[in-house]
Amino acid sequence: MSKHFLEIKSISQLHELLGYEKPKHPLVTIIDYSKLKLNKEHFDIKILTNFYIISLKDPAPKSVQYGRHYYDFAEGTLMFISPSQVFSISEFDKHEKTSYQGWGVYFHTDLIANSSLYDKMQDFTFFSYAVSEALHVSEDEKQTLNNLVDAIKKEYQSGIDNYSKDVIITGIEQLLNYSKRFYSRQFITRQKQNSDVVTKFEKLLKQYFKIDKLEEEGIPNVDYFSSNLNLSSSYLSDLLKKETGKTIKDYIQFEILELAKHRLLNSNQTVNEIAYSLGFDYPQYFNRLFKSKIGMTPVEYRLLN
Repeated sequence: MSKHFLEIKSISQLHELLGYEKPKHPLVTIIDYSKLKLNKEHFDIKILTNFYIISLKDPAPKSVQYGRHYYDFAEGTLMFISPSQVFSISEFDKHEKTSYQGWGVYFHTDLIANSSLYDKMQDFTFFSYAVSEALHVSEDEKQTLNNLVDAIKKEYQSGIDNYSKDVIITGIEQLLNYSKRFYSRQFITRQKQNSDVVTKFEKLLKQYFKIDKLEEEGIPNVDYFSSNLNLSSSYLSDLLKKETGKTIKDYIQFEILELAKHRLLNSNQTVNEIAYSLGFDYPQYFNRLFKSKIGMTPVEYRLLN
């Protein structure tokens, strides 16, 4: 592997790289960032791991950028990284602190492989958020998280028995559930910025259908909108759901069906021709969608009206 790319496969390897003592548990650890001594070789290289990482770091003195806006946070910044997600650590400049504060919970995928938490991980969509979409927690929220992290650490340091794994996993799940709650709060406190995003999304959606890209480029997906709005796909999806109660799929289907109804009533195109013009590779998919949402087939709709 390239010298500019580092893959960390185990908790033991992580401890070794950081100069930590041998880990107390082979699949989970908590790193105290105030005790972290990073070497120059750790900076500005691409890193990937086989772990999930939940990381709380006190903010640097400078502002945090969110979209095109800057915000000053006096509280901590909570970030989430999933296995095989590439990240890097930037070296401090002369105006920043020379050490980190906070903690990181690192747990291997094998820890939760046979647990109910494994199936629930897809519900914690913030693992796919971008850096600029991190969770900023208040002092009270931070204390709640600190208590949960202390309990997890105490459990794996006290020795492994038949119950320790379940207790640790329960603690991690609590940590994730609280994080999900705090993200809901953050969506509310950023309501003005979120409303601006919704407006921009709706305008972008209308433009896509207005210039009729469907037949040439097909039905747009979430990546098309997230890249144009400079947001991660998961964050945009969650934001829209929180603000409007609708998913991106709901929005797209509504526009397609409105356009389909117009063409059924105002053109001589066959149903198949309309389906292809709307970006469907197979007309039967269009027919199925139309009937499920409108309550009748396209042919029945045309005849009725």
